[in-house]
Amino acid sequence: MGQLVLRLENISKAFPGVQALQKASLNVYAGEVMALLGENGAGKSTMMKVLTGVYQKDEGTITYLGREIAFQNARQAQEGGIAIIHQELNLVPQMRVYENVFLGRELKNGLVTDRRKMIEVTRELLSRVRVAIDPMWKVAGLSIAQQQMVEIAKALLLDARVIVMDEPTDALPEEEVDNLFHVINQLKAQGKAIVYISHRLEEVFRICDRATVLRDGQFMGEVPVSELTMDRLINMLVGRPLSQQFPYEPPVEKGLALRVQNLSNRYLRGVSFELRRGEVLGVTGLVGAGRTELAKTLYGLYPADSGTMELLGTPYSPRNPSEAIARGLYYMTEDRKRNGLVMPMDVRANITLSSLNKLKNRGVLNLRKEKDAVNGYIDSMRIKTPSIRQRARNLSGGNQQKVVLSKALLTAPEVLILDEPTRGIDVGAKKEIYELINQLKAQGTAVMMISSEMPEVLGLADRVMVLHEGRKMGELLRGEATQEKIMAMILEAPAPEAGLEVKA
Repeated sequence: MGQLVLRLENISKAFPGVQALQKASLNVYAGEVMALLGENGAGKSTMMKVLTGVYQKDEGTITYLGREIAFQNARQAQEGGIAIIHQELNLVPQMRVYENVFLGRELKNGLVTDRRKMIEVTRELLSRVRVAIDPMWKVAGLSIAQQQMVEIAKALLLDARVIVMDEPTDALPEEEVDNLFHVINQLKAQGKAIVYISHRLEEVFRICDRATVLRDGQFMGEVPVSELTMDRLINMLVGRPLSQQFPYEPPVEKGLALRVQNLSNRYLRGVSFELRRGEVLGVTGLVGAGRTELAKTLYGLYPADSGTMELLGTPYSPRNPSEAIARGLYYMTEDRKRNGLVMPMDVRANITLSSLNKLKNRGVLNLRKEKDAVNGYIDSMRIKTPSIRQRARNLSGGNQQKVVLSKALLTAPEVLILDEPTRGIDVGAKKEIYELINQLKAQGTAVMMISSEMPEVLGLADRVMVLHEGRKMGELLRGEATQEKIMAMILEAPAPEAGLEVKA
């Protein structure tokens, strides 16, 4: 066991009508990674905000490096050696890397900013985490993974003893996850104490030394990862065993919904497939496979250069998403915060945004009909919100995802494309979404589910379509699909043609 660096003990915090934390505790050790786990609303974010002075605790003690502390704001916490790398990275895109690293802490040479020294120090900090990033590059041109490395460099500049990482792999491809884990191991070797917040439970077993679980604001236990199993961890998180993590239901055959033949554009090369009503077609592949591009082409966001599509037995060639929705096809984006929701708008407006024409009488929005529709989805989807007027940005990740799904379902789609439907949400909310997919199947909806989580695809799909660099490599039925067979299909792929551009 490493040296105890930080202890939050019996922390309580209440807001009007909500007990966010109730005698919750957390220990953080030097040279170790402590997973801080819990469902959406379990109190993880509140705990970190109490630690960094954003909120003041109602009771309890915080001990840091052997003395009791109570930071009054986040700046104090940073200067004290506690850094948080937020899920929404806190960088200025139009500024250069070194300017972001030193933002608010610029070095001076007399009265003049010492630009040369800041560039030199930034280069040294980045070399400590072994990343090839030029301090002169603008942040806007960096990948998410590179931006995270800049955030880590900022933490190293502060000589942070404790580094909190909030959902650090949420938007990373698998190869970048491996690189991040390499950097985390380097930080451990330097004696840094890491708090690792994630909904991806498999990552706990890959990178974490211990796990602390919160449930409904209460401390459920601290356990060495070496003593954990997935079943035990899930039981601690949700208070019940999830013996069937993927509640599969067989398809309800109700005819052909979508036929695609030789679909090609700048992203796709002759993709053909069929999607039936009452089934789930899983779509998988490595980064750059063209999964999202296929979905966006079907939705009218990208034009097709050649090939044909039929939707419900009639020719289909949408020029934009409005035409796709009118024909009965809806695409739920993988990026709910950027493209799925209007974050400053309330729950009501977000749910009805794609269905306003259905809620009008003689061209005027029927407010009663709109309110009834929204309340119906809040009840059926079990969306936790104080009212329909709550802004989307104030909801937990799982509840934001349910709002995006509600918006999709209100359009009454015959074909529903779900792109990474459980990204960044907890295990309990995942189970609810899986059960919803089964309900849609039973109603005869055709579901295309794009996911980078292989167990999710294998657990829920009736058929699996494998893409690689814009090409369809094959299909596997549920009974024959395995991760090994999928990877074998990908590895047999021919070299890509010149000029093919695939983003995701």
